[in-house]
Amino acid sequence: MKVLVVGGGGREHALIRRIKESKRVDSVACCPGNGGISYDAECYNVSATDIDGVVALAKEIKADFVVVAPDDPLVAGMVDALNGAGFPTFGPKANAEIIEGSKVFSKNLMLKYNIPTAEYKVFDNAEDVIEYIKEKNEFPTVIKADGLALGKGVIIPESLEEAEAGVKEIMEDKIFGESGNNVVVEEFLTGPEVSVLAFTDGKCVKPMVSSMDHKRALDGDKGLNTGGMGTVSPNPYYTDEVAKECMEKIFIPTIEAMNKEGRTFKGCLYFGLMITPKGPKVIEYNCRFGDPETQVVLPRLKTDIMDIFEAINNETLSDLDIEWSDEACTCVIMASGGYPKSYPKGIEITGLTDGQLDGVTVYHAGTSINDGRLVTSGGRVLGVTALGKDLNEALKKSYDAVEKIEFDGAHYRKDIGQRALKAISK
Repeated sequence: MKVLVVGGGGREHALIRRIKESKRVDSVACCPGNGGISYDAECYNVSATDIDGVVALAKEIKADFVVVAPDDPLVAGMVDALNGAGFPTFGPKANAEIIEGSKVFSKNLMLKYNIPTAEYKVFDNAEDVIEYIKEKNEFPTVIKADGLALGKGVIIPESLEEAEAGVKEIMEDKIFGESGNNVVVEEFLTGPEVSVLAFTDGKCVKPMVSSMDHKRALDGDKGLNTGGMGTVSPNPYYTDEVAKECMEKIFIPTIEAMNKEGRTFKGCLYFGLMITPKGPKVIEYNCRFGDPETQVVLPRLKTDIMDIFEAINNETLSDLDIEWSDEACTCVIMASGGYPKSYPKGIEITGLTDGQLDGVTVYHAGTSINDGRLVTSGGRVLGVTALGKDLNEALKKSYDAVEKIEFDGAHYRKDIGQRALKAISK
């Protein structure tokens, strides 16, 4: 098979390296890809959001299967277009992608079908939001932009002043564009967070191994929210008991709810969960593999990923036994200085050979090749990922490797996995 992967970040690199290992795959293409991906796949300069361009490319290279990884093209209906052109494709159609594309839709879905989530209210103008927050007078509170916002459309103000400033940015200054036309105000939940990705063909749901993300830019969960500064798998808070409760009260009910709404979901559904004192609740849904969760989940996958993708496409997932490694996996993100705000690009990266380093896997998120040199081209640059017999061993491998990779201004958290280690030691 020739497989085309749409996207150009660390998640796509993790997918490509796993797809390459399939006994059924001869070659992998990617659009647009990045510097590190170019060592593993043939990259084409077609934007991940250019639906017509991607369909044309799939025809040109005679792709046998297409994997659409990022949220923007999924929301825009790229899977529908590829299916319409005759290409088997992994990813949900646009009418199912709304589960991530609209926070208002997903919250209303959970309310309608009794799927546990935080209490909430929806607003379409800034004055009403502030009036409601004043009346509630409960801080911290959670304010979410309705639409896609590069994983950054959530603010958690600790005071009325912070809430007013945040609502102004989202709804009046439109820092996330049309995504901020409506907002959801939620109660602030407490408890450990768990990320669970799940394969589903719309009939059956098969959760993957759990992971723990680290969203804040600085050690000790301080600083600004980012797209994720590192991940570990498994997540010690996701016990067998919690997994059983999630399957019964969240995973299966969500798939059934989408079917009842005429929005059958096929692909990877991401469940962002909070294990509250009252049990697990949904913080958010994503309609695709998470980033950087994918980078620690897929290395633990033992089953051929193309077998899974085809089973989802053919709606035969229940017939497939998906196997996972018992090893732990860790990913430390090396970011550009200044991320998640402004940062320089084009800085040379040293310490890697053909984009990799012995003993670990380096997933490239924001790199490019410039005059034969590997340079930075994004905020999150590299995901330095390692497997180990336990979390300690995997973390040591990841951090030892980070010390060998250099670029000016490189920034990374020194405490990835520490929360998980504390939970294990209790």
